[in-house]
Amino acid sequence: MTDPIVEISNLAKSYPDGFVALNGVDLSIRRGEILALLGPNGAGKTTLISTVCGIAIPTSGTIRVGGHDVVDGFRAARRMIGLVPQELTLEPFETVGDTVRFSRGLFGQPRDDAYIETILRDLSLWDKRDSKIIELSGGMKRRVLIAKALSHAPQVLFLDEPTAGVDVELRRDMWRVVEKLKDGGTTIILTTHYIEEAEAIADRIAVINKGQIMLVEDTASLMARMGRKEALIDLAAPLSAIPDALKPYDLSLNADGCQLIYAYDTSAERTGIRRLLNDLDAAGIAMRDLSTRQSSLEEVFVQLVHEGDAP
Repeated sequence: MTDPIVEISNLAKSYPDGFVALNGVDLSIRRGEILALLGPNGAGKTTLISTVCGIAIPTSGTIRVGGHDVVDGFRAARRMIGLVPQELTLEPFETVGDTVRFSRGLFGQPRDDAYIETILRDLSLWDKRDSKIIELSGGMKRRVLIAKALSHAPQVLFLDEPTAGVDVELRRDMWRVVEKLKDGGTTIILTTHYIEEAEAIADRIAVINKGQIMLVEDTASLMARMGRKEALIDLAAPLSAIPDALKPYDLSLNADGCQLIYAYDTSAERTGIRRLLNDLDAAGIAMRDLSTRQSSLEEVFVQLVHEGDAP
């Protein structure tokens, strides 16, 4: 197993008014992986990122980045981290090139125009290098934030809702950059409301709710363990209701009565589909077509959060 680059142990963060944002968070992030941090609004995602990046001070617990404590060894830890925040916090009258070069200097890195050019080209910003921030679209400003975060060549990159308000084409470009960074060994932690992106790009999924980590699991194994499959049975003639003979099955009927939907467990020894088809035939119900679909990560996520909210 790859050594962890970020180690979070028993982390808590509370505020003077008594609100507990984080409550005993334990999380180990592997070097070179993409970890998607998912959770509903107010779950603690941004607070967790803020404490790791040194923006917020933990109430208790420890955080180490590359072996450096983020409180006692703040400068060394922060030097390893790049952060792309949700907010578009940019100086409007600076040029793109100067903004990114300045960020590199803030981390004590020597000037490297070739490296900055590579970043700007990868993010399709090179042609905008002399443009002022105020002249850019929202999507381009988001790219500048990513360029700033990468300016000092961090080993760990936090992306807090990086594609919020960005069109589909720009989102695809950003994920290509993320994949390239991962190939180069950068560890990436992202939060996103586009759950299909997390499912497609993340090596592991961490789910946080009410300030606690509910699970951390490889994306593929999480889908295999918790995902359900559905058999979609298109009927030759519509039904007004599911016959009593088929009630033992986990069946639902779509609005027009032309499709039966059969949910089954992917980990079960037998799916029951063959038996169901035999019973359909015995009931005189003719089938026109049969297909299957896997439940999405979004459905799994909703299920997990619902279970966490249950008394």
